[in-house]
Amino acid sequence: MSRYVINALAVQDLNEIADYFAENNVEAGDRFFRTFNRKCQQLVAFPNSGKSYATIRPGLRGLSLEGYVIFYRLLDNGIEILRVVSGRRDFPTLFGEFN
Repeated sequence: MSRYVINALAVQDLNEIADYFAENNVEAGDRFFRTFNRKCQQLVAFPNSGKSYATIRPGLRGLSLEGYVIFYRLLDNGIEILRVVSGRRDFPTLFGEFN
C-alpha cells in the first residue's frame, strides 16, 4: 500500500504556514491544506511527477503548490515529505544540512 509520511521539519513548515493563514485568511488556509492533501495523494500515485532536485540532494524531488514547493523523496512504499517551503527560498542552502 502506497502512502505518504511527513517528517518533523515538514510538520514544522506546515505549522508555520497554518499560523500565517490563521492570522491572515482562514478560508485560504483551508483551501491550501485541502490542495496540499490532494497533491500528496497525487505524488503517492505518480511519485515521479515532481521535478527532480537531484543537483541539490540525491533523490530529492519537488512539486509546486501555490507559491510553495513540496519537497519529497521516494520510499519503498510511498513518499516522505521532507519540507514545504516558499518557492523563493534558497533551496541549496535549505538542504545544505544533508550534503
